[in-house]
Amino acid sequence: MKFLKKNKKSKKEYLVISDLHLGAGDEYENRINPLEDFHSDEELVDFFNFYSTGEYANKDVELIINGDFFDLLAVPFIPLFDDEYWSETASLQKLKIILAAHEEVIASLINFVGTKNKSLVYIIGNHDSELLFDSLKDHFISLFPIDHRDRITLKNDLNLYQPTKGIFLQHGHEYESLHHFNEKDCIIEASEGEKYFIPPWGSYYVTHVINKYKLERKHINAVRPIKKFLIHAMIFDTFFAMRFMIANAYFYFMIRFLSYYRLKLGWKNIIEDIINELTLFQDYEGLTREFFDKHKDAKALIVGHTHEPMFREYGDDTKFINTGTWTRMVNLDLSHDLNDTPLTYALIKVFSLDYDLDSFSEHVDVKLNKWAPKSNLPYEEYR
Repeated sequence: MKFLKKNKKSKKEYLVISDLHLGAGDEYENRINPLEDFHSDEELVDFFNFYSTGEYANKDVELIINGDFFDLLAVPFIPLFDDEYWSETASLQKLKIILAAHEEVIASLINFVGTKNKSLVYIIGNHDSELLFDSLKDHFISLFPIDHRDRITLKNDLNLYQPTKGIFLQHGHEYESLHHFNEKDCIIEASEGEKYFIPPWGSYYVTHVINKYKLERKHINAVRPIKKFLIHAMIFDTFFAMRFMIANAYFYFMIRFLSYYRLKLGWKNIIEDIINELTLFQDYEGLTREFFDKHKDAKALIVGHTHEPMFREYGDDTKFINTGTWTRMVNLDLSHDLNDTPLTYALIKVFSLDYDLDSFSEHVDVKLNKWAPKSNLPYEEYR
C-alpha cells in the first residue's frame, strides 16, 4: 500500500526535529566559541521556509520540536562552577544570548508559525530543561505576534506527546537516570526570592567536565561510539585522553558516591543506580518492546536524545524512530559516514482524520527523512 500513498494528498502533516542544540554562536564576545555545536542555520531556515510556502502554504502542518532545540548548558555566560548558572535570572539571559546568536532561524520559525494552518509544539529536553521556568517560556512565546501565540504549545508536563492516534513522542532523556528530572519538584525558591533549577547530575557533568575539555578538543561530545573514541584517543592523544578519563572518574566518584554517603542511602541503592546509569539508553529493542507492551494503542514511538538517527519497523507493524541530530557527528563505526551532519527529521502524513488503529498503516505514513537543500553556490564555508 505504500506506493499508493505517494499519489494521495495528506490531510495533515507533522514534522519532528530534535537535538539541534542552538548555542551562543560561533563567536561570543569577539572570541571563537568552541561550545557551539549548531552550524546549520541556513539549512534550518530553508527547512522552515519549504514547509510553509509553495505546496505547503495552506497545508495543515504541525512542527514538533522534540527537545534540546536550545542548548542552555553550552552558553559561556558565567563561570562553569558557579551555582548562579542555574538561577532563573541566568537562565533567561542564556536564552536571550542564544536567540540573538541565531536571529535568522528564530525569524524563520516565527514566519512558519505565522503561516496559515501551521502550529508549533515544543517538548522540553535535558539541554533546554530550564525552559521549565515560566519567565523563559513567556519570553520565547512573546517573540511571536499576539494573534499567533495560541498556535504554540510549550508547557512543563508535556513529556509524552500524542499528536495523532497511534503516534507517541518523548525526548528520550527520561530513560537515563543521569539525565532524568522531575518537572514538578526540580525548581526551588531561595529565601531572597530567586528561583533555581535543580539539574540532574548529567547536566552537572556537561557543564563541569564536557564543557571544560571541549575548550581543548571541540569534538569531545561528537564522536561515536564512545568506546572506540577512547581507544583511538589513548593511542593518538594519550595525555589528553588520560586527563579526560581521570576527570570523568573523579567527577563520577564525587557525585555518585560521596553524595550517597552524605544521604546515607546505602550500597544497595548505589549499585542499583550505577547499573541503571551505565546502561545509557543502549537497549533500543528492549526499550521499544517495553513501551509498546505498556501502550497498547501505540503504533510508532519517536524519540531523540542519543543523536543517532534510526528507523526500525517490526513484524507487528509498530515503528521506532530516533530523529538524530542536526549537529556534526564523527562516527568511528565504518558503517557510518565518518564525518556527517545528517539533518534528519521524522515526517508523519495523515491521510484520514478518522481512522482506527487496525487500519493505521493504511491511513498514516511515518518516515525518517534527511533534509538535503540545494545550494546556490559552488562552495560552502569550511568549519
